[in-house]
Formats: sequence, structure tokens, C-alpha cells
Amino acid sequence: MSRKCPFTQKQTRAGRKHSRRGRAKYLGGVGVKTTSTTRRKFKANIQRVRAVIDGRVVRVKASTKALRDGYIVKPTKRNYTPPEESEQ
Repeated sequence: MSRKCPFTQKQTRAGRKHSRRGRAKYLGGVGVKTTSTTRRKFKANIQRVRAVIDGRVVRVKASTKALRDGYIVKPTKRNYTPPEESEQ
């Protein structure tokens, strides 16, 4: 399964990282110059969560934006208490 959210379509995107050198003009310098650019990846924050889909609890990969925006309905907490042991 790829790093892609089926709810928000978020996925890995390509970009660049800029290395800069110099002193800002407002601090008295001649300005900040770009010295190099490097390719990089911006990865989506994908989490593996339990969700209720069609009345069943399944594990899905979803972005944190989908979790925050309410696309995912999490199952209710189990109300389980272990049985008391009988003393002999």
C-alpha cells in the first residue's frame, strides 16, 4: 500500500531545499543569496488507525488531516472488565 490517504488524496510530493548565505538587508547586509538547491520529498503524515467502515472495524491508512476533519469514525472504547477470580 502506497503512502497515500484514500480520504484526502494526500501523497508524497517533490520539492526543493534552498541553502542560503549572507546577511539580511534589514540587518545591514547586502541580502541573502541562494547558494544551492537540493531535491527533497514532502511526505504526507499517514497514520494506521482503526476505523468503523460499513459497520465493521477495520484498519486503514489515513492522513492526520482526515482524522482532524472527521472523515474517520473511530470505534467506541470497549467496556470490558475481567471476570473476578473465585477464591477456593
